[in-house]
Amino acid sequence: MSAVTSIPTLEVRNLRTHFFTPDGVLPAVDDVSLSVSRGRILGLVGESGSGKSVTGFSILGMVDNPGRIVGGQVLFQGRDLVTLDKTSLRELQGNRIAMIFQDPMMTLNPVLRIEAQMVDAVLAHSKVSRREARDLARDTLGLMGIASPEERLQAYPHQLSGGMRQRVAIAIAMLHKPDLIIADEPTTALDVTIQAQILAEVQKLARSHGTALIWITHDLSVVAGLADEVAVMYAGRIVEQGAVDAVLDAPLHPYTQGLIGSLPGNNRRGQRLRQIPGMTPNLLHLPPSCAFAPRCERVAQQCLVAPAISEPQAGRLVRCFHPGGMQHG
Repeated sequence: MSAVTSIPTLEVRNLRTHFFTPDGVLPAVDDVSLSVSRGRILGLVGESGSGKSVTGFSILGMVDNPGRIVGGQVLFQGRDLVTLDKTSLRELQGNRIAMIFQDPMMTLNPVLRIEAQMVDAVLAHSKVSRREARDLARDTLGLMGIASPEERLQAYPHQLSGGMRQRVAIAIAMLHKPDLIIADEPTTALDVTIQAQILAEVQKLARSHGTALIWITHDLSVVAGLADEVAVMYAGRIVEQGAVDAVLDAPLHPYTQGLIGSLPGNNRRGQRLRQIPGMTPNLLHLPPSCAFAPRCERVAQQCLVAPAISEPQAGRLVRCFHPGGMQHG
């Protein structure tokens, strides 16, 4: 394997994104490191407010005031995106890197037909005829399970249902078969059948074109069927990371265990769903202890200090003094 192909498509090193608010500094992303290689899918999982969406926006250089990246590197094919000027970043964004937002109207222009938006997106980065661009747009809509794609090209966004708009937004992201896609909960609002179809297409794109994909979600069942690796976030930090089957079959961090335990499929019929007690912490007032300590059944004296990330098993990273339930005093 050559040196070029062995470089991960994306490598995030010790990323820190803080929001400077009137009430203080909020560390939304605090020392996050992860990597995704060609054709691989990473699921980034956590509750609302865990920092997973801000991580996605930070990678793309799309953090607005009062937030800013205060440390770390975001290496895309070896280039640090944090240091790029806006023009260079924009050239990559529509072409080699794509983002799929939770709200499709962040992608779609309400006053232009779908055809105009998709064709212009193709022509902005590819030397093809308008006819070829239109054919590509139509075919990509079809891949997203959109019936009568020819007719849909003539529609304005407001004439489509929310689910249809989201599928158009995903189609736009996939037009260029980019090297990296960051998807921020894009299928949450879609029904299960359509979601399954889109996940299958996205997986196929990653495999066939070597696209690296970060799929941000709160839904572990989506990650189970889609991703190769999973990173679990809590209070701005990654608390567990590893191959998806290994993490879901034998989670090491108590928070991951709580997330898996609260899935309906993991509880007997008629049994009450297990819940993680307590609330996520206020990031403005994080204690010096492990952020999960107030909600943790395994909490011990050691946990008064925030744990560093460790590798208790090959390929498994965890931020916990008692991984897998082992107490060490």
